[in-house]
Amino acid sequence: MTHPAPHAVARLRTERLARSLKPFVARGSRAERCPHCRVQPTHCLCAWRPQVEANAAMCLVMHDIEALKPSNTGWLIADVVPETHAFGWTRTAVDPALLELLADPQWQPYLVFPGEYVAPQRVVEEVTLAPGKRPLFVLLDATWTEARKMFRKSPYLDALPVLSLTPAQLSRYRLRRSTRGEHLCTAEVAAMCLELAGDLRAGEALDDYLDAFSQHYLAAKRRLPLDLNDDLHLRLQSYR
Repeated sequence: MTHPAPHAVARLRTERLARSLKPFVARGSRAERCPHCRVQPTHCLCAWRPQVEANAAMCLVMHDIEALKPSNTGWLIADVVPETHAFGWTRTAVDPALLELLADPQWQPYLVFPGEYVAPQRVVEEVTLAPGKRPLFVLLDATWTEARKMFRKSPYLDALPVLSLTPAQLSRYRLRRSTRGEHLCTAEVAAMCLELAGDLRAGEALDDYLDAFSQHYLAAKRRLPLDLNDDLHLRLQSYR
């Protein structure tokens, strides 16, 4: 099959690997992986990648090795949302291209973060756009501990309104564990943002793609067959 050009997260991964002093090996796994979907070739997900449109854009600010992890879900966002930007995060510097993106007048940026950690005057719970603006959701792609540190130590984000989400259900993501079920993975957060922005079909596609990624990933790990005619895969087929 023909694969699209590498998206922002794939390019960030390539740049990060080029700076590595030693090969990156995912914890507990040396398995061969498809370079496009990161799942073992026997359970490749590429044929199920949704093709949808979205008015909203995503800006992923990714902790150091996040783009290298095969379980990272920011990659799934970039697979689904056509206009996804990705930047590596460091405490001491900020990518000038990130600052240019945040200042671009076509965008209305929202920093997505729990409102309980933010001054009340910065918190919003709805996406309200000025005329001619499109929403740009800034997501801190990291573990929860890392994300809190990034939030505190990124002064260039301090002027952005903070979109606080209230999840209606606990996280469904099965590839990493959190001590709190209400902590959603990055792709789940992005799907909620898309729905708030009115990109309902894109949000549903991302939710289904995340579920399929978890299913394919775990089935490959456990050497189990997949049912490619189940309801999930039939829904994914409808997005292509």
